[in-house]
Amino acid sequence: MTPILPLIAAVSLAAGPGGTGPAAPARVVPPGGHRPPAASSTSLPVPSAAAAATEGVARRPAALTAVDQRRVLAYWTPQRMARALPGGLLGSLASIGRPALGALPLRLAAVRPPVVRPSAGAPPREHPGAPGTAPATRAPSAAGTTAGRPMVSTSGARWASGGAVTRTTGRVFLTMRGVDYVCSAGAVRSRNLDVVVTAGHCVKDGTGAWAENWTFVPGYKAGDRPFGMFTARRMLVPEPWSRKGDDSHDLGMVAVNPVAGRHLGEVVGGQRIGFGVPRGRPAAGFGFPADPPYDGEHLMYCAGGTGPDPHGQTHDQGMRCDLTAGSSGGPWLSSFDPATGEGVVTSVSSFKYSDDPGTMYGPYLGDQARRLFEAAQRA
Repeated sequence: MTPILPLIAAVSLAAGPGGTGPAAPARVVPPGGHRPPAASSTSLPVPSAAAAATEGVARRPAALTAVDQRRVLAYWTPQRMARALPGGLLGSLASIGRPALGALPLRLAAVRPPVVRPSAGAPPREHPGAPGTAPATRAPSAAGTTAGRPMVSTSGARWASGGAVTRTTGRVFLTMRGVDYVCSAGAVRSRNLDVVVTAGHCVKDGTGAWAENWTFVPGYKAGDRPFGMFTARRMLVPEPWSRKGDDSHDLGMVAVNPVAGRHLGEVVGGQRIGFGVPRGRPAAGFGFPADPPYDGEHLMYCAGGTGPDPHGQTHDQGMRCDLTAGSSGGPWLSSFDPATGEGVVTSVSSFKYSDDPGTMYGPYLGDQARRLFEAAQRA
C-alpha cells in the first residue's frame, strides 16, 4: 500500500442540479438552491452490480429507513461526540520508534490509529525534507488571487472570515470496528442535493470494514450543530481503494438523508466540484483537526501552492499544512474566494509522510473520481 492525504480540482466539472442550461466548458457544477427534480433521489436509476463494476465504484447502503436514521442520531449523544477519537498522528510514532520510520506514509485521518506501513514500492531513499525533495511550490506567497483580496498563504490558522465554506464544511462522526472516530468533509453541489465528499478512509477502512453510524454535521462550531445532523443513506468509494487500499484513490462520497424533509443542498448549499483540473494550482484546505495543538472545535485551514508527491509513490498532490488528525477528508478548494467562501473542490486531506508532518497530501480528482461522483448523484 502506498502513502496517504487529499485534494480536488477540475478542467471539466460536473453538471448542475437537474442538468439545466448549457454545459460550461469547464463543466463546473452550477450553484445550488434548486429543488430536486419531480422524481425524488430515491427513484433515480440504481446501477446493476455489473454496471457498478464497470464504473469502478464500491458502495454500501447505510441508514435507509426512518428507524435506522433515528437509531444513528440517538447514538451520537453529546458525550459520544466529545469522546470520538481523531486518531493520533505523531503521538503514535514514539511507540513505534522514529529512527525506523524513514519516509513511510502515515494515515492522517481517524478511521484507525495511524500506523507506519510499507509502501507498494521500495521506501524512498531520500528524506522528504532534504534539499531538492520538496515540491517546487512548497512556500508560495499566496493561495490564489480573486477579484477581491488575495488568499494569504498559511500552514494552519483558524478560519474567521465566514462565507459559504463555514456552512458547507463540517465534521463527520463514524464508528469503525466498534470504535468512534471523527473526520472532516464538505457538501458539494449535486443533482440530488445530498452529496458529501470526504476521504475514503473516513468511509471504508481500505480493504477492511465499512463505517457505521456515519453522520455529517455541517457548520460545526464548538459543539454547536446549527444545520442539524445528516445521516448517511449510501456510502461510496472507488474500487481501487476498496480492493487494494490504493492511496491515490483515498476518496469517499456519501449520499445523506434529508433532515425534516429538506435536502443538504437546500439547507447549506454546496461547493462546486471539479475533475481533471490542471495540477499544481494553489488551494485552500479546510477541516477540523483534533490532535494538539488543535481541539477539533473550530474550522481551520491551510493555503498555498501544491506540488507532486516527491517520492512518486502516489498520484497525489501535496501542500504545506500543519493540520492534524481529524482533518482527514476536509475539502481542498481551488479558485477560492475568501470574500464569499466559495471555490471548487479539487481534493481532500488524506495523509502525511512520517518524517515530514508539515506537508499534507490529497488525491487528484480525475476520471475515477468523476465516476464516483456520478454514482453518488444517483444514490
